[in-house]
Amino acid sequence: MNHLDLQPVARMTGIVRLPGSKSISNRILLLAALARGVTRIEGLLEADDVDRMLDALHALGIPVERVKEERVAIVYGAAGAFPVKRASLSLGNAGTAFRPLTAALAFSGGDYQLAGVQRMHERPIADLVDALRSIGADVRYAARDGYPPLAIGPGIMRIGSAITSPIAIRGDVSSQFVSALLMALPLGAADVTLEVTGELVSKPYVEITLNLMRRFGVDVERDGWSRFMVPAHSRYVSPGTIVVEGDASSASYFLAAGAVAGGPVRVIGVGSSSIQGDIRFADVLAAMGAAVDSGEDWIEVRRRGPLKGIDADFNMIPDAAMTAAVVALFAEGPTTLRNIASWRVKETDRIAAMATELSKLGAVVDQGQDWLRIVPPAKLRAATIDTYDDHRMAMCFSLAALGGVAVRINDPQCVSKTFPDYFAAFAKLAA
Repeated sequence: MNHLDLQPVARMTGIVRLPGSKSISNRILLLAALARGVTRIEGLLEADDVDRMLDALHALGIPVERVKEERVAIVYGAAGAFPVKRASLSLGNAGTAFRPLTAALAFSGGDYQLAGVQRMHERPIADLVDALRSIGADVRYAARDGYPPLAIGPGIMRIGSAITSPIAIRGDVSSQFVSALLMALPLGAADVTLEVTGELVSKPYVEITLNLMRRFGVDVERDGWSRFMVPAHSRYVSPGTIVVEGDASSASYFLAAGAVAGGPVRVIGVGSSSIQGDIRFADVLAAMGAAVDSGEDWIEVRRRGPLKGIDADFNMIPDAAMTAAVVALFAEGPTTLRNIASWRVKETDRIAAMATELSKLGAVVDQGQDWLRIVPPAKLRAATIDTYDDHRMAMCFSLAALGGVAVRINDPQCVSKTFPDYFAAFAKLAA
């Protein structure tokens, strides 16, 4: 199907049980593969990005049993580096697979090729590669300097090798580089300090990484967001069973629907006990005037009156910030999203893409290198939305149908990256 036509929706109400978090799913899969013991993962996300990680683990010699109908995976860990020493991996546009595997494979003492789709080959990776090379890794660019595809050789980084400390890495492009290094460093044997230069973006995603490493037996000390210390002889050990919580980024679309189109809409799978930063999107909706309630594993939003535009820093929640940009269409007054430079290196250049598509709906949009300002129209226009092979573009612009106009979403199947059943869940709330 090349497009999906969404008819105007007057009211959204109901309950959504969220799919598993992509960020948590792929981190847990990697940690379980590197750990000693067998890990049962419950609530694993069923989507393309996770399939790319699972395919890679299979190619690298990690046995994984799937119980798909129960969203369960049983991973037999390697107790260290990957057992297969020669592999060619195709990782699509899955940054949560590509970046961490790059770092882990640099410690695995083998010969590996990593490639993806064209957009992945346009997403910078030099900061991670430079940090790995600084400690002896053999990581080469197979095409254009600074970008995938990559070739990784044995280098000097083997289990038990000493690592010169500290390791410096920039933090102002993508937090995935910091997370990737942190997850790989226990494969060495020395005390290691990782120093982040510049402002670390998307800090909550690094917090997820540290939380999950701790659950697999590796406790990283840190000094704010600039220094991380991995102790010598750290080793991953399976926690036995671990549960993937719901995807807080995916929750944002449904919570926004409750704020815009009456509600109440409740999401189940994230709440006050969540380890994901994107649950803070509920605070954004509250600041815009919506009524928000929550429990340990649920959040509920309903419209309380007119929404109002805001001017806010979205560095902590860059994915959910896209949803805020569409909610801005329904607010009184302008909305400005600041500190979102990381959008430029995501699945597409999201600042440029959002500006283009919001304008189609009648908004007046200004953009800068790290900000976006949206002035809502008096009345939305019907539009055909291009999605740029970016799952979040497709999902957040579905909300435009709440503005009394028909919306055509091109390439709706791109949501399979993280939420294959998104449009069915959306339609259920509309019904």
